[in-house]
Amino acid sequence: MKPIIAITAGDTNGVGYEVIIKAVADPHICEICKPIIYGNYKVLKQHLMTLSEELHNLSFNSISSPAEAKDGRLNLISCYADDVPVALGQPTAEAGQAAYAALARAKDDLKSGAVQAIVTAPINKDTIQSDKFQYSGHTEYFAHECGEGKEALMMMVSEVMKVALVCNHTPITKVGTMISESRILSKLTTLNQTLKDDFHIRKPRIAVLALNPHAGDNGLIGKEEQEIIVPAMKKAEEQNIWVFGPYSADGFFGAGQYTHFDAILAMYHDQGLIPFKTLDMNGVNYTAGLPIIRTSPDHGTGYDIAGKNEACPISMMHAIYMAIDMVHNRALTAKLNEDPLVIPERVDRPERPHGPFFVAPKD
Repeated sequence: MKPIIAITAGDTNGVGYEVIIKAVADPHICEICKPIIYGNYKVLKQHLMTLSEELHNLSFNSISSPAEAKDGRLNLISCYADDVPVALGQPTAEAGQAAYAALARAKDDLKSGAVQAIVTAPINKDTIQSDKFQYSGHTEYFAHECGEGKEALMMMVSEVMKVALVCNHTPITKVGTMISESRILSKLTTLNQTLKDDFHIRKPRIAVLALNPHAGDNGLIGKEEQEIIVPAMKKAEEQNIWVFGPYSADGFFGAGQYTHFDAILAMYHDQGLIPFKTLDMNGVNYTAGLPIIRTSPDHGTGYDIAGKNEACPISMMHAIYMAIDMVHNRALTAKLNEDPLVIPERVDRPERPHGPFFVAPKD
């Protein structure tokens, strides 16, 4: 059966609606899943009018629950009032509240099993804050709401590389205090299991980045490598995890060493995401380590181009495709775990015209 995929519209004043509309306008999306947009129909229509004329009459099936989703149609659940003001390119409290309403509704349907995966459009991490949302981002929100005691791992995925983070949205002044042996070991354990279960890499090779320049130069410019990172890696090796490093981040990426590994564990956000986005701006943010499946495009609200019909939908398409892949991959993993000595029947996975990741056709 086709998986039902929830797609949250994100900030009403950003590019979320635009990239969603452009992504789901590809008829192939409805051939491989049942997409449900969580937002508001009238707000969506306002965004439609800012796009090219051929999209103005794109049809959406308004429903009240995932059970009503129709196969072969673009489905939409309205999660907030029609009169939410749309101020394209502007951060507003109303936009933050609307983004949360859609997110919370989709999360409830995800937890109940009514949908099989969720794809989240960008939110404004400031305007969404309230007594109901006090997190630094989607990753932390889903870890708390859907984690069942498990720790989430923020992971960026593309055909070029996979990068996971020890510290997610952590101020740089606090990174040093967050780097600990137990935290690194936990992230390595989760990353290794994710690569096996979700990406079906039988024996993952994981590169670990150093915290300090030149990997600390034997303690001359930092002792975290000697006292924290290497001991964590040794414990990971005792668990039969293949880890390598710690590597100095500049040389690791500059010399192309990243091409030799299945994944990279970076110590903090920009250490991993700057090279990732430099090499591929169309990757996917994957929340690993949780019972639920959540993906997202790897860009923000894009206020500077909101309403200008300039937002690229490729990262959103990647996120939708990857969510579908994860549903099928986890189903196959579950079959294998039932009896590892028996080769399971293939889990049907719809063919896609562009391989594992959508590639925009060249002019």
